Amino acid sequence: MNIKNFIKKKYIRLQGSRNILKLNYFIEKYFRDKKLGNIGFDFSDKPNRQTVVQKIIETKKYNSYLEIGTFHDELFKNIKCDKKVGVDPVSGGTIRKTSDEFFKDNKEKFDCIFIDGLHYYSQVKRDIENSLKALNSNGIILLHDCLPNNYFEQAVPRCQITWNGDVWKAVVECRTKENIDTYTCYADFGIGVIFNRKNKSPLKLDSQNFSKIDFEDYFYKHKEFMNIIEYEDLIKII
Repeated sequence: MNIKNFIKKKYIRLQGSRNILKLNYFIEKYFRDKKLGNIGFDFSDKPNRQTVVQKIIETKKYNSYLEIGTFHDELFKNIKCDKKVGVDPVSGGTIRKTSDEFFKDNKEKFDCIFIDGLHYYSQVKRDIENSLKALNSNGIILLHDCLPNNYFEQAVPRCQITWNGDVWKAVVECRTKENIDTYTCYADFGIGVIFNRKNKSPLKLDSQNFSKIDFEDYFYKHKEFMNIIEYEDLIKII
């Protein structure tokens, strides 16, 4: 392991250490949380991400798959596809780079791209924009962790073990764009689905800075914001 990757690995572990999480949780709870409670999402009887990804690949007869953020290969090793590329700066996959580094030099196109990297809005937004450039015309982009159940699950920086980050903000922004069609599958903590086609139901939201959207708005308008659909309905529209 070179020194650059060693430092990245240590930094990521530090961010997720229990002491750091406790400190962040204290700050969020006593200074930022509006005591909204839980939305009530229950994914216990819903399909997992492997089921969703594999079904899309098989239904669409896709030949190439790119995964951003492979971690310990929980998903990557189980996906069956002719060509698989996995990108992670620390572990798993086939390429040891950050997503920004990978996309900077990438010349290949992919049918299915699964984004599960750094769960910060700014990074997810870049990953989506770069993935669209690397997507075949009939391809699909998927994003993990799009449906946080409460304030703490989406707080940035991370403040607890169960964490979605503010990926949801990137999905909301995509929902407003005319040239892509975006949904959120009610499965495995929320799986965002982006089609490279005209938006069938654009979200009318006047925002100049989607990073500033308040969780309270998401809490009360999540169905409209996220365009939530069941797994069975997703398979019908792909």
